[in-house]
Amino acid sequence: MLKKREVKKVITKVEGIIVNETPYGDSSKIIQLFTRKYGIIGVMCKGVKSMKSPIRALTIKFTYGSFYLYYKEDKLSILKDVDVLCEFKTIKSDILLISYLNYITELTTQVYKQSNDFILYDYYIAGIKKIETGLNPLVITNILELKYLPYLGVGLELDACILCGNKTNIVTLDADDGGFICKNCYTQQILVSPKTVKLVRMYYYVEIDSISELKISEEVVKEINFFINRYYERYTGLFLNSKKFLNKMLDL
Repeated sequence: MLKKREVKKVITKVEGIIVNETPYGDSSKIIQLFTRKYGIIGVMCKGVKSMKSPIRALTIKFTYGSFYLYYKEDKLSILKDVDVLCEFKTIKSDILLISYLNYITELTTQVYKQSNDFILYDYYIAGIKKIETGLNPLVITNILELKYLPYLGVGLELDACILCGNKTNIVTLDADDGGFICKNCYTQQILVSPKTVKLVRMYYYVEIDSISELKISEEVVKEINFFINRYYERYTGLFLNSKKFLNKMLDL
């Protein structure tokens, strides 16, 4: 009598961060794990709600680490263990920073669903790490928002006037028009500072990992944030609850 061939299960090590969790039965849960290697995948965490589970505390939202899985393509993978890479203690000890984290997490997952581009993982993790080091969370969030625009199909034109293509004499930028405005095309758009015009372009192209400090006036930060908020409202179709809550926290 022939015996069925045994299939050896192979454990796969994957870097990732938990972006969502859902209870499953009395003692288990299903997590949504955002990974560099596979994008967003579902993972079954058996028995982790039990007080006796050694990885109970490692399967909560925003755990960032190396996850050891029985990986199953297009199916629920099975979690075996976790090594935490960074606890993000600074962020998790501040309710405002947690609000930023909630927003950029919801934003990133929504953008990923539309683009399926794994590079979003690198942007997202780099942004969180910079907030953890103490850099201005609003600036880092705005940088991520600008970088995500091409993956939503509404990238900005920041090399010339959006109305005529003129690359000189840029005097402002306008969310309704969708980019830079030159002196010849300027009518009644809100004027912003030259520093704001320069920095929006820098935000768009900068490598997040390369940022070590941010010395930007409050006026410029507000002007850039206003422009990005307006642009998202007009062109992206994304209206996220986490953004509404963050704006309330910031009294916007």
